[in-house]
Amino acid sequence: MQSIRTETGIRNTAILLIYCPDKQGILAAVTEFLNENRGNIIYLDQHVDHEEGIFYMRVEWELDKFAIPREKIADYFQTLIAQKFTIKFSLHFSDKRPRMAVFVSKMSHCLFDILSRYTAGDWETDIPVIISNHDTLRPVAQRFGIDFHLIEKNNSNKAVQEQKELEILKQYNIDFVVLARYMQVLSDQFVANYPNGIINIHHSFLPAFAGAKPYHAAHERGVKIIGATSHYVTIDLDAGPIIAQDVVRISHIDNVDSLIRKGRDLEKIVLSEAVYKHLQRKILVYNNRTVVFN
Repeated sequence: MQSIRTETGIRNTAILLIYCPDKQGILAAVTEFLNENRGNIIYLDQHVDHEEGIFYMRVEWELDKFAIPREKIADYFQTLIAQKFTIKFSLHFSDKRPRMAVFVSKMSHCLFDILSRYTAGDWETDIPVIISNHDTLRPVAQRFGIDFHLIEKNNSNKAVQEQKELEILKQYNIDFVVLARYMQVLSDQFVANYPNGIINIHHSFLPAFAGAKPYHAAHERGVKIIGATSHYVTIDLDAGPIIAQDVVRISHIDNVDSLIRKGRDLEKIVLSEAVYKHLQRKILVYNNRTVVFN
């Protein structure tokens, strides 16, 4: 069940993302808490990882008639439900539009896909700024009316330039960052500022061919599929929690150029799917793995 738009915009709802040790009664307790306080549930999905013994849940409900003021919902839930079941949870509201920053280098395919979905109104987000280590895509930002900041980097100035980037993100009140084929490795210190808040697209179905020319290596090996992987960025390079993946079949008639074309088409689709799931608050991260709700 999806959130429903009204004539005035997004319906006023709250979203709970929950995980805890699995035990009997969790689902009943959460839904009873909402029902008793006149919360009309419009989405509920849950999953049990029997190997880990962990219960996961996403529930969304209308706030119009909800008895608990929104600023007190977290406290009430923590006291009445979470403590009893050792629940870890996050609470979100549908009327708060997350603010996204896009980091790019020279390749434009992922950026154009993001901006087309954004300007079409497909995503409930604001994109106030694009940051790049090259000036190549400045005209794209200008075409879409988005502020563009050039932050050039080399081995000697990386720490200073990253601090400038963080200051820009703070200036624009950025909630999360999307790396749209940004060809720079972020430092551990930078990543720590946005836990599960930096989304990257990797040009392979991880784990896969390493290096700067994955499609050349794939062509040399005669592979029959190529893939793309979108994940949250952690301090372990390209090893963060995976959000979305997909593959496309290829054959002996494909050359390097056609592999690159197919790969780039796949990259932008997979990255946009990951961003959409993040915006919908449908991702739970636990032990470097994700539960992605439908």
